[in-house]
Amino acid sequence: MGFAGNPLVRGIVDLLIFLAAAIAGGIIGYQIMKARQLQARNEAETLTQTAQAESKRLIAEAESKAKTVALAAQEQKVQILEEAEQDIQRRRREMERSEERLTRRQESLDSKIEQLELRNRTLDKRQSKLDKRETDLTKLEEDRRLELERIASMSQDEARKELLAAVEISSRQEMARKIREVEAEAMAEADERARRIITRVMERVASDHVSETTVASVPLPTDEMKGRIIGRQGRNIRSIEQVTGVDLVVDDTPEAVIISSFDPIRREVARIALGRLVQDGRIHPARIEKEVEKAQQEVEKSIKEAGEQAVIEVGLQMLHPEMVKLLGRLKYRSSYGQNQLAHAVEATHIAAMLAAELGANVQLSKMGALLHDIGKAVSHEVEGAHAQVGADIAKRYGVPADVVNIIASHHHETDQLSVEAVIATTADAISGSRPGARREALETYVKRIQALEEIGNSFPGVQQTYAIQAGREVRVIVKPEDVDDLASLRLAKDIAKRIEDGLEYPGQIRVMVVRETRAIETAK
Repeated sequence: MGFAGNPLVRGIVDLLIFLAAAIAGGIIGYQIMKARQLQARNEAETLTQTAQAESKRLIAEAESKAKTVALAAQEQKVQILEEAEQDIQRRRREMERSEERLTRRQESLDSKIEQLELRNRTLDKRQSKLDKRETDLTKLEEDRRLELERIASMSQDEARKELLAAVEISSRQEMARKIREVEAEAMAEADERARRIITRVMERVASDHVSETTVASVPLPTDEMKGRIIGRQGRNIRSIEQVTGVDLVVDDTPEAVIISSFDPIRREVARIALGRLVQDGRIHPARIEKEVEKAQQEVEKSIKEAGEQAVIEVGLQMLHPEMVKLLGRLKYRSSYGQNQLAHAVEATHIAAMLAAELGANVQLSKMGALLHDIGKAVSHEVEGAHAQVGADIAKRYGVPADVVNIIASHHHETDQLSVEAVIATTADAISGSRPGARREALETYVKRIQALEEIGNSFPGVQQTYAIQAGREVRVIVKPEDVDDLASLRLAKDIAKRIEDGLEYPGQIRVMVVRETRAIETAK
């Protein structure tokens, strides 16, 4: 067996080969590592040189920029110093000019002070002279007063009183004469113009007036119907009176039954219901209640239609429906026999024409005249004067404030704030006081005449009072020794105010105060 076939030899050989290969690989790796280290060292040296060159370049640029900035700062510093120097010079010149002005002003003030001191010394001298002169004049006046008192045998107070009395008498007479002249001139012009306007207006209005009483009559087909109206043991007539609130008068009047009530609406309801019962013939309590209910509905409808017709006639359809309904209730109201709805419509037409003639607000005057007596529709239900009640109702339903003032002031219970209020009051007086518009009971008329004369006689200095022209004028005769001309004017106003506050009367009442002095002597 040779070496090649020996496994040990073959293993050693393989080991040697492996060791040789490992040594060769290590040498080769070392050489490669050395080459790489050399290359890295070269690259590092190259980078270091590049960085050093770049840093030198940056340092050079920074030094160049620093030199440039330093030069610019130096130039700016020089410029700022130059500007500051110029500003200092300018302010120094201004201060020098201000100082010169102050110096001149001070010199001027010193001069004026010297002049004032000189003037004060002059005034002091004059004042001393004036004081001395005033003292001399006071002494002279006192001597003159004493001399006058000695000559006149009258003290200064007595002379002053006598002089003032004479001046007062003269002044009062002159004042009264002037007042009479002015009043006469104003009255003449106003009278003429008012007469012309009112005449023109009254010619254009001619309304019919309805005279109403507190009773109504229901015709009957026969007198036998009276028994059926009374009913068994009077049950029918009691039922009618209880349901309607009226009084039925069944007397000897042939074929008629009288309905009596101070409430015209109740009276109208009873008249309609009783007329239907008589026409139907069936009269008993249940039927009575049914017919009265129907009559009430018919009267309410009639009231509404009357109010609507009134506002359409005068052209005031913008009123609140409740105001229109209250206005319709005036159809069943009357004053001194004058129907209040007809009076309101007529006063509205008159107010419209007066406002047009005078250049006032026509719509405002019409609304105020139409609603001026609206309080009479509920005056028996609400406490207070009808003017104030009407104003409160109008305010509640959104009526303009000017119209509310017209309603509240149409009897002068409050101040009138507009010319339209005066126009509405005038229209009310024209409609209520022209001939035939109203009627008055004899007893009421006599009492009013007596009250007018008693009011006139209640004032001091009055000799006699006469109510003339059916109570539309009061003539007062005064004692001339107790009442002068100026007091006569004041007396007339006081009497008129007392009449307005204390009496109820239709239209207007004129107050005339007569002062007459008579000198009588007999020739022998």
